[in-house]
Amino acid sequence: MKQILGGLLVLFAVVVVVLTFFPIVKNEVSYQVKQITNTPEKELTPLYPDFGIVINKLDINAKVVKDVDPYQASIYQKALTQGVAHAKGTALPGEDGNIFIFSHSSENFYEALHYNSIFYLLPKLEVGDIITLYYQDKPFNYTVSEKKIVNPQDVSYLQKKSSTPQLTLMTCYPPGTDFKRYIIIAKNITNPLDTNTN
Repeated sequence: MKQILGGLLVLFAVVVVVLTFFPIVKNEVSYQVKQITNTPEKELTPLYPDFGIVINKLDINAKVVKDVDPYQASIYQKALTQGVAHAKGTALPGEDGNIFIFSHSSENFYEALHYNSIFYLLPKLEVGDIITLYYQDKPFNYTVSEKKIVNPQDVSYLQKKSSTPQLTLMTCYPPGTDFKRYIIIAKNITNPLDTNTN
């Protein structure tokens, strides 16, 4: 009987580990295969033109849930079951100011199953990479200008003011933990496909 119970506990532990880290491993393997095979980035058609985020390099094409309170876990956790969250009180695409968008990097199997893992690969972005927000059927393009790892208590990036359009993305770091926060700061640019200089 003890051996059966011990075996069940070991099996349960294995299942928890697999469920926790499967999204990370899946995303990482997919990304590495693309890098090794030199698969060109495909241009993604936005699934959520009313408010969505597209990062071709990372195959991210997700809904952005508008005006989510970033200080109320019960509110933002519910929003994160639908996509990534736009922090209430921050700018919107087309406005001057800082747009703050965040997502989980789930630290336990329950969250890995119930909350999104959309921003797992954010650390793969490099300065100069393009991020596109779609808002009210219009594209707004941003180029990555900074990457930072900060303490979870540091909310200065959420409250940051900007006189020009700026995008800040945040997720937990390292992926699958909540020890730190990974921050991407991107500056608004003209449409990178638009070669007109008028």
